[in-house]
Amino acid sequence: MMIESVLSRSLRLMFAGSLALGAHAVQAQTLAGDADGEMQKVEVTGSSIKRLSSQTALPITSIKAEDFIKQGLTTAQEVMNTIPMNQSSTGSSQSVGSGTGGMSSADLRGLGSDKTLVLLNGRRIASHPFNGAAVDLNIIPLSALDRVEVLRDGASAIYGTDAIGGVINFITKRSVQGATVSVEHYAPTRSGGGEESRINLSGGFGNLATDGYNFFGVADVHKQSSLAATSRAFSSTSVIPGRGVDNSSGTSQPANFYSANGLTGNPYAASNCPGTGLITTASGTCRTDTVKYIDDIPETRQESLLGKATFKLSPDNIATVEYLHSRSTSTSNIAPSPLTGISMTSASPYYPGNGNVPGVAGLAGEDLTLNWRTVAAGKRTGFDTSTSDRLVLASEGLIGGWDYNVGLTYSVSKAASAFVNGYTNDSLVKAGVLDGTLNPFGEQSAAGAAYLDAAQLHGQYLGAKMTSTGVDAKVSREIYQLPAGAVGFAVGTEFRHDEAEYKVNRALASQAQSSGYADAQDQAGSRNIAAVYSELSVPLHKDLELSLAARYDHYNDVGGSFNPKVGLRWQPSKQVLLRTSYNTGFRAPTLYDLHGPATSTFTGNSYDDPVLCPGGTAVAGANPNVACGQQQYIRSGGNANLKPEKSKTFSAGIVFEPVSSVTMSLDYFNIKIRDKIGTVAEQTLFDNYEKYQSAFVYSADGKTLQYVNAVLDNLGEVHTSGIDTSFTWRLPRSSYGNLTFQFDGSWVHSYKYQNETGGEYIENVGVYADNNPVFRWKHNASLTWALGKWSANLSNKYMSGYRDQNYVDAGYEQNVKAYSTFSLSGAYSGWKNTDITIGVKNLFDKNPPFTNQGTVFQTGYDPRYTDPLGRTLYVKASYKF
Repeated sequence: MMIESVLSRSLRLMFAGSLALGAHAVQAQTLAGDADGEMQKVEVTGSSIKRLSSQTALPITSIKAEDFIKQGLTTAQEVMNTIPMNQSSTGSSQSVGSGTGGMSSADLRGLGSDKTLVLLNGRRIASHPFNGAAVDLNIIPLSALDRVEVLRDGASAIYGTDAIGGVINFITKRSVQGATVSVEHYAPTRSGGGEESRINLSGGFGNLATDGYNFFGVADVHKQSSLAATSRAFSSTSVIPGRGVDNSSGTSQPANFYSANGLTGNPYAASNCPGTGLITTASGTCRTDTVKYIDDIPETRQESLLGKATFKLSPDNIATVEYLHSRSTSTSNIAPSPLTGISMTSASPYYPGNGNVPGVAGLAGEDLTLNWRTVAAGKRTGFDTSTSDRLVLASEGLIGGWDYNVGLTYSVSKAASAFVNGYTNDSLVKAGVLDGTLNPFGEQSAAGAAYLDAAQLHGQYLGAKMTSTGVDAKVSREIYQLPAGAVGFAVGTEFRHDEAEYKVNRALASQAQSSGYADAQDQAGSRNIAAVYSELSVPLHKDLELSLAARYDHYNDVGGSFNPKVGLRWQPSKQVLLRTSYNTGFRAPTLYDLHGPATSTFTGNSYDDPVLCPGGTAVAGANPNVACGQQQYIRSGGNANLKPEKSKTFSAGIVFEPVSSVTMSLDYFNIKIRDKIGTVAEQTLFDNYEKYQSAFVYSADGKTLQYVNAVLDNLGEVHTSGIDTSFTWRLPRSSYGNLTFQFDGSWVHSYKYQNETGGEYIENVGVYADNNPVFRWKHNASLTWALGKWSANLSNKYMSGYRDQNYVDAGYEQNVKAYSTFSLSGAYSGWKNTDITIGVKNLFDKNPPFTNQGTVFQTGYDPRYTDPLGRTLYVKASYKF
C-alpha cells in the first residue's frame, strides 16, 4: 500500500509513539464536514500551513490519551518519561529538600527543561515561578487530553526559537457530549505508602455542526501518599562505605562539640551514639544518617478544572473560550533542623560533666561550639503550593480564502512555600542553649520542651508569581500554483508581556538559615516580547518539497534575534521518504535568570572545606565539625549580566515502508549551543578549588566558609548528536484479534559541554558527569492486542547503564546497571456504558539500580530516572451517562 494511504489510516487509528511521515492527529478540527468524503486540510504541530495530513514529513512523536491508562501513566511527567528523547525529568521526589516548589518538568535531549517548550493547544503556558524557565507539568489536566505531540526538531520558528530541545504540545479534547465519571486506584504490592487515587468527571453538550455550539468541562483530582526512604531497603541508608557512599551529616543529636582548647568529641560517643540514624566515628563524634527521616516520594495532590465553549460563527468560522484552573500541593519531610556555631559555657546544667550529661576526658570548663540537630522539634516538614489560571479567547476559520487563527491569552502562575513543622528560630535555639534552658545532648526538661515548641516556625516564607498576557494571529493559504503543486504561505505575529515577582517573608525566613531564604530579598521584573514569523512551502517537484521559515523575536531587555529554518522533503519512491532541516535558535535569559532572589542552601553531598580541612584533616584552629565532611552552604540566584543562548540544529532522516503493515524511521539530530546558561555543579566546585577559589567566600577572620557562590552564568558550549528510531508493525487482522507492535528509541552518540567559555569539553554520554548522566540508549516498546470488547497491552521501558558518579574515586569504580521495566494491562468494554482496565506496573518488581550519586537527597538510587515503588497494581473504571 502507498505511504499516503497507510498514513491516512494511521491518522485514524492513532497508534501510540512516533509514527513516520508525521502521522499525527489534527490540531484544528474541520469546521464543516466534507460531503464528498475528500480529505480535509489540517494544521499540524510544527507548521502554520494547513495541508493534507499525508503530505507532512515532520519528525513528530504522538501519544493518544487511551494509551496513558494502558501503561498505567497517572501524571504528565510519567507520560513524558515514556518519550525516549526526554532524557530526564524533575518530579515530586526532587522537591524533597531542594526547594523546587514540587514542580515537574520535561527535558528533551537533556539540554535542560528551560529549552523544552511546552504548549497547551498550541499556545504557551506561564512557567512555574520558582525557576521561571519551565512549565510545571502538574498543571496539565491529563484526563482532559486527547493526545500529546512532541516535535523533535527544535528551535521552532513557529512557536518560538527558545524551543531548542523541542516542542511538547498537550492537546485537549475538541468537544465532549454526554457525561463520564472515572475512578482509578494504584496500590504498590510492597508496604510503606505511595498509593495513588484519581477521580474524574467530564461532560458536555451541544453539537457544533447542528446546534452551532459545544460546551464541555473536565474536573479531576489526583493524589498520592508519601513513601518514606526507610520503606525500601535500597534507599534506607546514606552510609554504604564499601560502595563510596557517605552522605551522613556531622550535625547530630546528641550534639558534637569543639572546645576552646581544640578538643573535638561527643559525650555519648562512648555509648555508641544512641538515637535514630546515629553513627559513631573513630574521632569520638556522632554523625546522622539523614535518610532515616526523609521521603522517597512526598505526599502530593493535583486538582484541575478545564472548561471550554465553542461557538459556530458561520459555516467556516468558530470562536472558543477556554479556561484552565489547576492546583498542586506537595508535603515533604527532611531531617530535623541542623544548627552550627552554637555556644555553650560551663554554666549550663547540661555542660558535659555537670551531672546531667556524661563528662569527657580533657574538658575542664572550656567554652564549647556545638553542632546540634533539633530532633525534639521533629522532622522539617514543608508545604509547597502551585496554582495556575489560564484564559484563552480565540477564533479560527476562513476569511477571503485565508485560513486564520487569532487569540488572546492570559496566564497566571503562583507558587508558595511554607513551614509546617520542625523549622525553628535559630537565634532563639542558640540563646536557649547558652542560658541553659535547652539540652543539646539529651532529653529536654518540661521547660526545654516548651521553649523548643515556642521556637517553632509556621507559615508561608516565600511566594512567587508569574503573569503572562499575549495576543497572537496568523493566516495561511496557497498563494501560487507551480507545475508540481501549490505554494503554501503563512505569516503570523505574537506579542507578550511577562511579569515576575518574588516575595520573601523576611520576618519568617530570616529566622531559619536552613530555609535557604534567610538573607534573600524581594525581586521583580517584567519584559515585553514581540515576534513576527513566516513560513513557505514550495513544491519543487512532485516528489520534492522545500520548506522555508523565519522568525524575528525582540525582547525589550536583551535585544532581538533573527532565526531561519530550512527543510527539504524528498520521496523518491512510494516506499521511501527522505527529510532534512537546519535551523538556528535563540533563548533569552528568563526573568528568574535575571532577577531570581539569591538563596543559600546546603549542598547535596558532604564536603571537606578545601582551605580549612584539606584532604580531610582540619588545619590548626579550624573546627573539624564544621570544616570536615559536612554539608556546606552554596549560594545561587539570578544574574542581570547574562547573555542569551544561541543554537544551531541539523537533522536528517529516512522513513521506509517496505510493506503496508510495516513503517520504520531513522532521524539524525545534531545540536550546538553556545553561551549556555547554568551553574557549575557543586562537586565540580569542591573538586577544583584552585580553579574556582573565587567562588569560595570566607568570613573576615578566615575561620568559617560562609558559602560557595554558584549563581547563574554563561558557561560555554554544548554539543549533542544522535539518532531517533521508530518501528511500527501492524499484523494482519485475524479471528484471534489484531496485534500492533510499536517501538521508539533514541541513541545518543555524543553529549559534551563546557563549564566555562573556551574550557575543556566534558563527555556526558554513559557517564555521570557533574550533575547527571546522559543515557546512551532509551526506548519504549509496546504490544497491543484487541478483539471485540477485549484488549491488552504489554509495554517495556528501557534505559542503558552508565558509569557512576564516584567512578574516578579509587576503590569505588562501578557502573550503574541498565533499568528495564514492563507493564501489563487488560481492558473490557462489554458492559453497558462501562469500561474497566486492570493492570500492573513494573510487572517483575524491579528495584532501581544502585548508584552512589549524591546530587539529590535520596540515596542508593536516582529518583530522576527510576521508580522506588516496585510492582504496582491498578484498576480504572469509567461509566458513561
